[in-house]
Amino acid sequence: MYNQNRIKNILTMTAEHQKITVYGWIRTKRESKTFTFLEINDGSCVTNLQVIVDHSENDTRLRALNTGASVQIDGTIEPSQGKQPLELHTTIDSVTLFGEADGATYPLQKKRHSLEYLREIGHLRPRTNTIAAVMRIRSRASFAIHNFFQSKGFYYIHTPLISASDCEGAGQMFQVTTLPLEKVPTENGEVDYSKDFFGKKTSLTVSGQLEAEIYATAMGNCYTFGPTFRAEHSNTTRHLAEFWMIEPEMAFCDIDGDMDTAESLLKYVIKDVMDNCADDLSFLNQWIDKGLLARLQQICEQPFARITYTQAIEELEKAIKSGVKFEFPVKWGNDLQSEHERYLTENIYKCPVTVTGYPKEIKAFYMKLNDDKKTVRAMDILVPGIGEIIGGSEREENYNILLQRINELGLDEKDYSWYLELRKFGTVPHAGFGLGFERLILLLTGMQNIRDVIPFPRTFKNAEF
Repeated sequence: MYNQNRIKNILTMTAEHQKITVYGWIRTKRESKTFTFLEINDGSCVTNLQVIVDHSENDTRLRALNTGASVQIDGTIEPSQGKQPLELHTTIDSVTLFGEADGATYPLQKKRHSLEYLREIGHLRPRTNTIAAVMRIRSRASFAIHNFFQSKGFYYIHTPLISASDCEGAGQMFQVTTLPLEKVPTENGEVDYSKDFFGKKTSLTVSGQLEAEIYATAMGNCYTFGPTFRAEHSNTTRHLAEFWMIEPEMAFCDIDGDMDTAESLLKYVIKDVMDNCADDLSFLNQWIDKGLLARLQQICEQPFARITYTQAIEELEKAIKSGVKFEFPVKWGNDLQSEHERYLTENIYKCPVTVTGYPKEIKAFYMKLNDDKKTVRAMDILVPGIGEIIGGSEREENYNILLQRINELGLDEKDYSWYLELRKFGTVPHAGFGLGFERLILLLTGMQNIRDVIPFPRTFKNAEF
């Protein structure tokens, strides 16, 4: 048994009286004396397939055909007299019940459920229209990302999930160890990591960037696309402890090429999803975010604004003078907060904004210094409704300057010995960026909480499933 007749394809059939077999889950049921209407969905699209089942009066087999039950139905496709283009005609003898669902206790009744409630039943929420639509878009966006890079000659590199390097230097990492926690071995009062599995302190990666740079400086353009981990105690609608990142690294590339590639990637993925997930986007535009389609179309058609960090601060200071109030202070040297980023994109420029030239104190050690020695060649892309979605930079390729930055920030030089050595043997200008995949899905779907755009969210105090 293999299901090739997905409902998405069945609904596009033109032949009448065609016999088919459909598999799926019952969404709704309406009974009369001698026939029953079933709405069947198999997860391939938002639209249900209407099935008209002929049966004798009071047929007891109907009792098990409840919302949530899984079935196989053999029948004949016919033109529909209702809103749907086609419907399936069959008899009760041609309905096979695979798995029952108690109509009284099934958690997904025929009504709208809050997204908060659906998070509590993560094992069933993919059966809802909203979450299924989001996950189909997520699947397509993933495919489009690979298509974009592969079409441009990038190589897909699988970087390690277990790492001994803290790419961001923030220390918010999940430690990986096989040491017995009830009696951790010590030496001179310190944990003796020589007895650990890897013989040193290791953690789950916060980024594949540093390892991607190794391959970029050997093979040219490459990219990673995989899970990353941050042990932040953040309980916001924008943060996860486990999330996916797209991280290209490009040899012989500067900050301008970095910005161009990042903007092109966003526009490519958005257009691909609009072309291939039109029904899902229309559903989300109607029920989740009524401005979604217009906003995505505008992003595809309009060039992104490009400003410096200093210009961003000046614009925000003007806004404050005009009466706008922000929760976080605006001052040169402070990082931009989400409220500032959204104000820039939604109120001042009314489009995505690429900000460059950040103060070196608020950016990572590997970013190339500008000539003023105060700012770095970093770039963040901010989008309406979300704020930062991409962060990148031209990487520092000068050995002495990079070593100085590592020491300035109090990082252990030994941990980055191999990274420094890349600057000693055939160093090249290179650049890259990181795109948070879940934030991209927020942009594509109009969803407001990042927990609703990843199949199994991992957040502070939450690791269900």
